[in-house]
Amino acid sequence: MESWKDQGIVLSARPHGENGAIVSLLTEEQGRHAGYVRGAQGTKLRGSLEVGNIVDASWQSRTSDSLGSFSLELSRGTAALFMQDPIKLSALQSACALCDEALPEREKHAGLYHGLCALFETLESDIWGAAYVMWEIAFLKELGFSLDLTQCAGGGDNGALTYVSPKTGRAVSAEQGEPYKDKLLNLPPFLKPESGEINEQGVLEGLRMTGYFLEHWVFTHHSRGVPPARLLFQERFAKTVESSHLEENKEYHAAG
Repeated sequence: MESWKDQGIVLSARPHGENGAIVSLLTEEQGRHAGYVRGAQGTKLRGSLEVGNIVDASWQSRTSDSLGSFSLELSRGTAALFMQDPIKLSALQSACALCDEALPEREKHAGLYHGLCALFETLESDIWGAAYVMWEIAFLKELGFSLDLTQCAGGGDNGALTYVSPKTGRAVSAEQGEPYKDKLLNLPPFLKPESGEINEQGVLEGLRMTGYFLEHWVFTHHSRGVPPARLLFQERFAKTVESSHLEENKEYHAAG
């Protein structure tokens, strides 16, 4: 009999059979690991299996390469913290979906596990949007797709970085990028070496930038493409930014 115990983050829970579910966890020592949970659709366990929750997990199986079964106990109800804040809940679900779809099963990613826990804590702060974008950059790096946002790819002024090359993931200065600006991605001010202002528009530009690399680097060969939860989060955030701009315009005209 094979078995282990670890703490994990619920990435997904898919109904299986009459009352069970296949649950996918991101654990510190075992990586992304799936297992069958009996009674998962019952009232006792249903709340514990919300995406983003942290659980104490015990896994056992007759053989190491089979699905096996989980016994789970809720450690921290992370999802419940954001039930009244749909945009932050959407960010949490997006991060979990990316891990669930992109990480190879049973491959250890302790740094990513701790990074995801840290992201959940940061979602309660004022800089949560920028933290999410930076988490996606770290996620890309963990998968072998590093961005270089510290110096100009064309040898230009590193103090005037404005764009990111969609081909190389490297930053480009305003002067060097001017002839190709319609083909380049925008580099948000808060990701520049001098760490500029964090605002909603910058976060949206960051999401569009990392979203491009997720689509064309990470999920380009995945049959399902970028997870719907990630697409939905960016769409919702874009609408939030649009609403903020409309409100600012109303206040401006009212004051005038």
